[in-house]
Amino acid sequence: MSNILQASLFTDFLYPFLLMFFIVYALLEKSKLLGADQKQINAFVSLVVSLIFVSVVFPVMVVNNLILFMTVGIVVIFVGFMIWGFISNGNITLSEGVLKGLGVLTFIVLIIAVLWATGSFPEFWSLLERLFNFAFRSNGSESFWTNFLIVVLVVAAVAAVLKAGKTVKGD
Repeated sequence: MSNILQASLFTDFLYPFLLMFFIVYALLEKSKLLGADQKQINAFVSLVVSLIFVSVVFPVMVVNNLILFMTVGIVVIFVGFMIWGFISNGNITLSEGVLKGLGVLTFIVLIIAVLWATGSFPEFWSLLERLFNFAFRSNGSESFWTNFLIVVLVVAAVAAVLKAGKTVKGD
């Protein structure tokens, strides 16, 4: 069941148009590319670029796919920060190494997202789908992953106990 906000007029034209218009306008205002205090010219250029953008199907499809990827990513990050905040009593601090690692991870994920959204390398995505189906939807995979998770949790618990024991002894 769909609603009015899922109508083709909105999803294929209005949402991509507004998104592109506001992004181009904000970039022109921030960069002052067309001159300082040129709001009307920036708005007109943004309007033209946005109309050209929505007149071609492929860029709209790519942006729609990237927006889906971004929204899922934002929710995952939000949930991660919520859990991390509960564990650390609301004090979330990241070391410089972790920030660099997250930067590299973000760059890699962005490249993968663009390749997926543009439909590049369809054989690769098909192979990934077959591997996923084999790993998680084949006979016996449920019991394998359940046992694997239990073993990982037991090993992690033993490692945590051993590390805590060394810390108490002063090693």
